[in-house]
Amino acid sequence: MKKWLGFAAAGLTTLLTMSSVIVPGASALAKSSNANFKVGLVTDIGGLNDHSFNHLAYVGLEAAKAKYGVTVSVVQSHQSSDYFPNLSTYAQQGYNLVIAVGFLMDSAVQKVAKEYPKTKFMIIDDAITGHPNVMSALFDTQQCGYLVGVMSGLMNEQKHIPQINGKNVIGLIGGMNIPPVTSYMAGFIAGVHKVNPKAKVLIDWTNSFTDPGLGKEDALSLISKGADIIFPVAGGTGDGAIAAAKQKNVFAIGVDANQNYLAPKTVMTSALKGVNIATEIAIGDALHNHFKAGLNFFDLKNKGVGFAPPIAAVPKSVLKKVDSFIPLLNSGKINPPSSLS
Repeated sequence: MKKWLGFAAAGLTTLLTMSSVIVPGASALAKSSNANFKVGLVTDIGGLNDHSFNHLAYVGLEAAKAKYGVTVSVVQSHQSSDYFPNLSTYAQQGYNLVIAVGFLMDSAVQKVAKEYPKTKFMIIDDAITGHPNVMSALFDTQQCGYLVGVMSGLMNEQKHIPQINGKNVIGLIGGMNIPPVTSYMAGFIAGVHKVNPKAKVLIDWTNSFTDPGLGKEDALSLISKGADIIFPVAGGTGDGAIAAAKQKNVFAIGVDANQNYLAPKTVMTSALKGVNIATEIAIGDALHNHFKAGLNFFDLKNKGVGFAPPIAAVPKSVLKKVDSFIPLLNSGKINPPSSLS
């Protein structure tokens, strides 16, 4: 009897030891198996610290890494001549998906896609067709530009607000005269004039996405001409414009990401572009063999664009009016222009 009890005790000990072993769940095993799927991200010259679309692409990359367990890598471009070599390096190393951030990488992507037909590529903010291994992520930023334009036009009539000087002038700064920039600007101007036809919109061009000093200089010039709201569509250059608005106590509008943290009291809202959302979706689709070559559009309906919650200085009546335009944009009753006339 004692011998039997000894075997029983030993068996119980073994059972308890086995039960303490943690068996990975299905999701953990799936993530582990995805480690061989490699995604490379090549930034535009603005780099990861642009507080804008390069940063957002990285956010989407990291989200996909956490969600799917894929292997990721990032390389920053410092000049346009870096684009093709950076893209090619990932393709040569057998990466499954290579992401190019920005319209300016068009020619580099088209060239590398031909040389590496088995590698999948995604380009953000550019329309490339005719390549079965290239996905283009395009954003209807004329829609969010329109909404922050409506907000600006209405705010310029709120003469009781200290930042509003009553001159009815708004400043608009473009980084470069390219579609991803001008779509924001065209929508913005249309939105301003929809609710405030007499408003004067002054436009300045920096021809740079990486020079905050120039952005500040241009913004100060526009402010000296009466602008009390500044909307820079200029990547890292726009950081300087936001700083100038803060210095002069006028309003600014962020772009691509929610940039309120740069000046919490004067960045009244931001026009949002869901680059992070598009990046995460593209990685998931490529991983699961649902890669969609050609044009892929992101708009208000699929939360590809929008605007950040306004600061308290924006009256609820203004926000309510802005919100009333969202269903009109979604239904197509209002179609803002996507290019400057």
